[in-house]
Amino acid sequence: MQQLQEVIISTSAPISTSQQTGSGSILFHDIQTGTSLASFKQTSAGRNCTALIATRDAQGGLMFAVQPDKSLLNVYCFQKDQISLKIVLPERLSCIAVDRRGQFCAAGTSQGRIYLWEIASGIMYNSWEAHYRQLREDSGVSVWSVFRLLDDSVQNEIPEAYADLSDHTLPITDIACGFGPFPSCRVLTASADHSVKLWDLSSKSLLTTFQFPHAVACIAWDLTERLFFAASTDGSIHQVNLFRSRTDITGARVAEAVGGAGKNDVLLVGDEEDPSTNKRRLVTIGEPVTTLSLSLTGALLLAGTTLGNVHVYDVPSHQLLRTINAHPGPGLAVTHLTTLLKPPDLVGHVRLGGDRDCGIPVRPIVPFQRMREARPREAHEVTMLLPHAQKVCFSSNTSR
Repeated sequence: MQQLQEVIISTSAPISTSQQTGSGSILFHDIQTGTSLASFKQTSAGRNCTALIATRDAQGGLMFAVQPDKSLLNVYCFQKDQISLKIVLPERLSCIAVDRRGQFCAAGTSQGRIYLWEIASGIMYNSWEAHYRQLREDSGVSVWSVFRLLDDSVQNEIPEAYADLSDHTLPITDIACGFGPFPSCRVLTASADHSVKLWDLSSKSLLTTFQFPHAVACIAWDLTERLFFAASTDGSIHQVNLFRSRTDITGARVAEAVGGAGKNDVLLVGDEEDPSTNKRRLVTIGEPVTTLSLSLTGALLLAGTTLGNVHVYDVPSHQLLRTINAHPGPGLAVTHLTTLLKPPDLVGHVRLGGDRDCGIPVRPIVPFQRMREARPREAHEVTMLLPHAQKVCFSSNTSR
């Protein structure tokens, strides 16, 4: 039986826009040893401009990388270290995201517009002016229901947001979504106003505000939602526990949630009276932090920096375990950081059986539409793979 192995995926891009286009890369490293496993070149995706679809359902995974200087989206598959497809976009994108099942791709522009595509068909299901300024440059967070955005009966209407979360005073720098089903989930929003806010989507309300000594550049949330980390460009990373232990009237130790009192509930982070308490919750790197991530088990904290390094810390002790000089090129910063189980179809690591390949076909990918059209939605042609068969094109007129 093949042993499960967790890997780090990191993306880099030049800090200066004047540097050569495509000088960044997407790299795979072993999380335990830091050993380089695979490299994908010819990309310079900035922050929030990389998205992944894991290998699943007997189909190989994909990586999307938005190019900052052109209206292009580079698509890579795990089985090939070269660009598989270049998708021409309606305009330049400033951020991109893919849902956890790999069905839909959402992207935003510097003009505040949002696009929504179905990945299997390339159909543009919606496009609308969502923000007055570039996404992440205004201080508001809007939440839309994907189900409503796919509804054919409202395609000619301006989508109405499910909720508008507006309590920050400066631009949003990062967002982390909880793992509950929508809308019974919570959301963390970080801002240049030195705060991270915890929201409840079911009630559309602000639960708690955490105030930090410096502007927060990025955050990482534990899968169990027990704690989160907030990093600043000065190289400091604060751990914030969302539960604390106390003694009840019977003398027993119980856990209770921190905060939750609403808009006026502001908790200061990093200003504890006991210096030893603050020290246990602070990691100081000494390099500007650009992105954070937690391992699948939540036991390891990963921090990417402007120097192209990926630092791996033990969460309970905050001990630095290793530093991976992942992107050593001059002026390259880590712009994306995540972990996943090592793909079985990763290039250079497929276990061959005689003359047979790994048995996992490349997931079909088609160019995204550059404008909304009713006819493709009605035809709804989707390219898919069937077992022991070639690519087949199906037409479905079933309504969603």
